[in-house]
Amino acid sequence: MQFIQRMLIFTLTIFLINSGGIHSVAQADDEGEASLHVGGAVRYNLLLASYESDIDANSSQFTWDTWRVNVIYDNPGGIGLNFEYRFYPTFGTHFIKQGWLQYDFSESTQMQLGVTQTPFGNLQYNSHNWWFSLPYYVGLEDDHDMGVKITHQSRNFQLDFAYFFQPEPEGPSFGGESNFGFGGAGRYSYDVIPAGNASLTERNQFNIRGAYQFDGGEFGASVQWGQLYNQALDQFDSRFAVAVHGDFSFGNLGILPQFLYYDMDAFDDGGNEITTVFMGAYGIPYEVSTEAWIATLGISYSVDVDWGPISNLMFYNDFSYMENQVGEGTTRLASGGNLTLADNFQSTIQNITGFLVSAGPVFTYFDIAQGINQPWLTDAFGVGVGPGHEDLGLGDSEYNIRFNINIGFYF
Repeated sequence: MQFIQRMLIFTLTIFLINSGGIHSVAQADDEGEASLHVGGAVRYNLLLASYESDIDANSSQFTWDTWRVNVIYDNPGGIGLNFEYRFYPTFGTHFIKQGWLQYDFSESTQMQLGVTQTPFGNLQYNSHNWWFSLPYYVGLEDDHDMGVKITHQSRNFQLDFAYFFQPEPEGPSFGGESNFGFGGAGRYSYDVIPAGNASLTERNQFNIRGAYQFDGGEFGASVQWGQLYNQALDQFDSRFAVAVHGDFSFGNLGILPQFLYYDMDAFDDGGNEITTVFMGAYGIPYEVSTEAWIATLGISYSVDVDWGPISNLMFYNDFSYMENQVGEGTTRLASGGNLTLADNFQSTIQNITGFLVSAGPVFTYFDIAQGINQPWLTDAFGVGVGPGHEDLGLGDSEYNIRFNINIGFYF
């Protein structure tokens, strides 16, 4: 009941704001004065899933995907604000996505302080579709953490440096009340969380990203190093990730290649080395391999049209492949189990084919999501980016498909 009341209050607030109240306090003008914009989005989801089980009445759904509130205070020469809070009725959770204070030292150098995007890989997204690419599901695409980031832009080069003390604050999980801590699964982007027999959280993360920019896009590299803190052992261990990436455009054609590798030193509460950790988002945790490499390639083609309210169609295919590098021999998991394998954990494959329809403030994604050992494309939710179906004795790793339509109104 409290959640419903909060939703109604926020909805009424946004209606009043967009009816003229707050917007009249500070309007943007051509003289560089401060301006305030309050907006948001409402999104709906239609889906038909064909996973390991037979298609039945529960295989199709029409859900209220999310609604969100955005506040941007632009203050040239002073301190600005960028804030976004999201609500996900389907998962019974809500959380902050981003929220930073911004200061421009000059036209080429900017600082963001608070919950801001981690500068790693292709920005802002490494994908064109509603599903993102596989790096998102291991915390390496559109990740947001709490710290400080400095971006410097020269004529042909962008350099980002960031330090994050900890992940972003959490919201509730499985409909429970939030204590607004930092170690739970109620969040937008995936982070290591304390679960199973491993009381782990992310701490002290450093990021450096550089990209050479030219008329046809950019090419760059990223390095990330941080720590995993085990509260039960009062012990810090290291984790790191590296990536090379590009974002190229040739007329209407876009190409997004990326290759990354990550590794974590992780120990459970008994001091035993483990080969999986729990990561969580949207209130749901699952086990992720502590070492893997991921290759992705996205291709898009954009066409402007004049079909009533429809102004653009973008067709795309985003492919991801994840090769887990742990699991050979006897493997100890974060959940406390052991596996005896002849080889590493099974690989994960994701491919999204679809198109985006732009019609004024409405953006609609039509996606055919396909996956093998993809944690969201299976009846055994969460299986794939650590041990696969066959590794866990759940049967063959099947080729699963979900047709998904996401309709979003952004204001």
